[in-house]
Amino acid sequence: MTTEKPLIIVGNDGSDAAEPALRWALDHARAVGGAVRVVRGWSMKTAPRPETQTVGHIPPIEDFEAAVLQDLRADTERVAADHAGVEVEYVAKRAPAANALLDCASDADLVVVGARGLGGFRGLTLGSVADQVSRHSPVPVVIVRNRKTAETERSIRQG
Repeated sequence: MTTEKPLIIVGNDGSDAAEPALRWALDHARAVGGAVRVVRGWSMKTAPRPETQTVGHIPPIEDFEAAVLQDLRADTERVAADHAGVEVEYVAKRAPAANALLDCASDADLVVVGARGLGGFRGLTLGSVADQVSRHSPVPVVIVRNRKTAETERSIRQG
Protein backbone atom coordinates (compact mmCIF):
# COMPACT_ATOMS: atom_id res chain seq x y z
CA MET A 1 0.00 0.00 0.00
CA THR A 2 1.31 3.43 -0.93
CA THR A 3 1.03 6.55 1.17
CA GLU A 4 1.36 8.93 -1.80
CA LYS A 5 -1.39 11.45 -2.42
CA PRO A 6 -3.85 10.61 -5.18
CA LEU A 7 -2.82 12.48 -8.33
CA ILE A 8 -5.51 14.20 -10.35
CA ILE A 9 -4.67 15.44 -13.85
CA VAL A 10 -6.78 18.26 -15.24
CA GLY A 11 -6.53 19.80 -18.68
CA ASN A 12 -6.68 23.55 -19.03
CA ASP A 13 -6.63 25.44 -22.31
CA GLY A 14 -7.88 28.74 -20.93
CA SER A 15 -11.38 28.27 -22.36
CA ASP A 16 -14.70 28.73 -20.56
CA ALA A 17 -15.02 24.93 -20.35
CA ALA A 18 -11.69 24.62 -18.55
CA GLU A 19 -12.61 26.53 -15.37
CA PRO A 20 -15.40 24.20 -14.16
CA ALA A 21 -13.13 21.20 -14.78
CA LEU A 22 -10.32 22.82 -12.78
CA ARG A 23 -12.70 23.73 -9.97
CA TRP A 24 -14.04 20.15 -9.88
CA ALA A 25 -10.51 18.68 -9.83
CA LEU A 26 -9.42 20.98 -6.99
CA ASP A 27 -12.58 20.27 -4.98
CA HIS A 28 -12.07 16.53 -5.45
CA ALA A 29 -8.38 16.76 -4.51
CA ARG A 30 -9.31 18.60 -1.33
CA ALA A 31 -11.90 15.92 -0.48
CA VAL A 32 -9.52 12.98 -1.02
CA GLY A 33 -6.29 14.58 0.15
CA GLY A 34 -4.91 14.57 -3.38
CA ALA A 35 -2.68 16.73 -5.53
CA VAL A 36 -3.57 18.33 -8.86
CA ARG A 37 -1.42 18.53 -11.97
CA VAL A 38 -2.78 21.16 -14.38
CA VAL A 39 -1.73 20.30 -17.94
CA ARG A 40 -1.71 22.36 -21.11
CA GLY A 41 -0.79 20.92 -24.48
CA TRP A 42 0.80 23.37 -26.88
CA SER A 43 2.47 23.77 -30.25
CA MET A 44 4.56 26.48 -31.84
CA LYS A 45 1.34 27.79 -33.44
CA THR A 46 -0.50 28.06 -30.12
CA ALA A 47 2.33 29.15 -27.82
CA PRO A 48 2.42 32.77 -26.74
CA ARG A 49 5.37 34.81 -27.89
CA PRO A 50 8.18 34.64 -25.31
CA GLU A 51 9.58 37.89 -23.96
CA THR A 52 12.98 36.87 -25.36
CA GLN A 53 11.70 36.83 -28.94
CA THR A 54 12.90 39.84 -30.89
CA VAL A 55 13.31 40.70 -34.55
CA GLY A 56 15.94 38.38 -35.95
CA HIS A 57 16.07 36.15 -32.83
CA ILE A 58 14.08 32.99 -32.36
CA PRO A 59 14.27 31.92 -28.73
CA PRO A 60 14.94 28.35 -27.63
CA ILE A 61 12.00 25.99 -27.16
CA GLU A 62 12.34 26.32 -23.37
CA ASP A 63 11.36 30.00 -23.64
CA PHE A 64 8.16 29.08 -25.47
CA GLU A 65 7.38 26.45 -22.83
CA ALA A 66 7.99 29.03 -20.07
CA ALA A 67 5.58 31.43 -21.81
CA VAL A 68 2.93 28.68 -21.98
CA LEU A 69 3.41 27.95 -18.27
CA GLN A 70 3.13 31.64 -17.46
CA ASP A 71 -0.19 31.85 -19.33
CA LEU A 72 -1.41 28.64 -17.70
CA ARG A 73 -0.70 29.99 -14.21
CA ALA A 74 -2.37 33.30 -15.07
CA ASP A 75 -5.45 31.49 -16.39
CA THR A 76 -5.78 29.33 -13.26
CA GLU A 77 -4.43 31.34 -10.32
CA ARG A 78 -7.79 32.79 -9.25
CA VAL A 79 -9.45 29.36 -9.04
CA ALA A 80 -6.38 27.74 -7.46
CA ALA A 81 -6.25 30.51 -4.83
CA ASP A 82 -9.77 29.49 -3.74
CA HIS A 83 -8.35 26.05 -2.89
CA ALA A 84 -5.48 26.93 -0.57
CA GLY A 85 -3.87 23.83 0.84
CA VAL A 86 -4.30 21.74 -2.31
CA GLU A 87 -0.95 20.94 -3.88
CA VAL A 88 -0.93 22.18 -7.49
CA GLU A 89 1.69 21.51 -10.16
CA TYR A 90 1.70 23.03 -13.65
CA VAL A 91 2.87 21.20 -16.77
CA ALA A 92 3.16 22.45 -20.34
CA LYS A 93 3.68 19.63 -22.84
CA ARG A 94 4.54 20.27 -26.45
CA ALA A 95 1.90 17.96 -27.89
CA PRO A 96 -1.74 18.05 -28.93
CA ALA A 97 -3.97 18.49 -25.86
CA ALA A 98 -5.28 14.92 -25.78
CA ASN A 99 -1.78 13.48 -26.14
CA ALA A 100 -0.44 15.75 -23.39
CA LEU A 101 -3.18 14.62 -21.01
CA LEU A 102 -2.75 10.95 -21.87
CA ASP A 103 1.04 11.19 -21.37
CA CYS A 104 0.48 12.70 -17.92
CA ALA A 105 -2.19 10.12 -17.05
CA SER A 106 0.33 7.28 -16.88
CA ASP A 107 1.17 8.03 -13.23
CA ALA A 108 -2.19 9.55 -12.25
CA ASP A 109 -5.24 8.24 -10.44
CA LEU A 110 -7.82 10.31 -12.31
CA VAL A 111 -8.06 12.62 -15.33
CA VAL A 112 -10.51 15.53 -15.45
CA VAL A 113 -11.41 17.35 -18.65
CA GLY A 114 -13.97 19.93 -19.64
CA ALA A 115 -16.52 19.26 -22.36
CA ARG A 116 -16.37 22.08 -24.82
CA GLY A 117 -17.67 20.67 -28.09
CA LEU A 118 -20.15 22.94 -29.81
CA GLY A 119 -20.67 20.97 -33.02
CA GLY A 120 -24.14 20.32 -34.31
CA PHE A 121 -23.54 16.58 -34.49
CA ARG A 122 -24.53 14.74 -31.33
CA GLY A 123 -21.42 12.56 -31.40
CA LEU A 124 -19.17 15.61 -31.25
CA THR A 125 -20.78 17.37 -28.30
CA LEU A 126 -18.07 16.24 -25.89
CA GLY A 127 -15.29 17.83 -27.87
CA SER A 128 -12.48 15.90 -29.48
CA VAL A 129 -10.08 16.15 -26.53
CA ALA A 130 -12.63 14.84 -24.02
CA ASP A 131 -13.61 12.11 -26.46
CA GLN A 132 -10.02 11.00 -27.11
CA VAL A 133 -9.04 11.10 -23.44
CA SER A 134 -12.12 9.15 -22.36
CA ARG A 135 -11.42 6.48 -25.00
CA HIS A 136 -7.70 6.03 -24.35
CA SER A 137 -6.98 6.95 -20.73
CA PRO A 138 -5.38 4.27 -18.57
CA VAL A 139 -7.23 5.69 -15.54
CA PRO A 140 -10.80 6.85 -14.88
CA VAL A 141 -11.89 10.08 -16.56
CA VAL A 142 -14.33 12.70 -15.31
CA ILE A 143 -15.84 14.98 -17.96
CA VAL A 144 -17.16 18.19 -16.47
CA ARG A 145 -19.83 19.97 -18.46
CA ASN A 146 -19.84 23.73 -18.62
CA ARG A 147 -23.32 25.10 -17.95
CA LYS A 148 -22.90 27.61 -20.78
CA THR A 149 -21.86 24.84 -23.21
CA ALA A 150 -24.85 22.70 -22.20
CA GLU A 151 -27.23 25.62 -22.74
CA THR A 152 -25.69 26.33 -26.17
CA GLU A 153 -26.06 22.67 -27.12
CA ARG A 154 -29.75 22.68 -26.12
CA SER A 155 -30.42 25.79 -28.18
CA ILE A 156 -28.68 24.24 -31.23
CA ARG A 157 -30.86 21.13 -30.96
CA GLN A 158 -34.07 23.15 -30.48
CA GLY A 159 -33.32 25.84 -33.03
